[in-house]
Amino acid sequence: MLMFDIPFGTTNWDDVERTEHAGETGKAYWRTRNFNNIRVRIVEYTPGYLADHWCQKGHVLLVLEGELRTELADGRTVVLKQGQSYQVADNTLGHRSRTDVGAKLFIVD
Repeated sequence: MLMFDIPFGTTNWDDVERTEHAGETGKAYWRTRNFNNIRVRIVEYTPGYLADHWCQKGHVLLVLEGELRTELADGRTVVLKQGQSYQVADNTLGHRSRTDVGAKLFIVD
């Protein structure tokens, strides 16, 4: 991740437009800011959410609330709770999100 030409700034996430994204089950709500090649998001998954795709994009992801299950293409599942994070580089290991109880995440990619 190369960060460049981003002046100091602050974000009030409540003021950022919320967009809806359907999963295979459940919904995801994104609040997104873009800074050149960097995307920063607050993402909320409804209970029962399952992503509709396997992701190859790299992320740094922090669970703010709830519980997230990340299914990995190699068959493993990683469970993250509030205050836990993961990081993965682009095109490293396919992954997809699911949650039984819902989750709120902070993601940089």
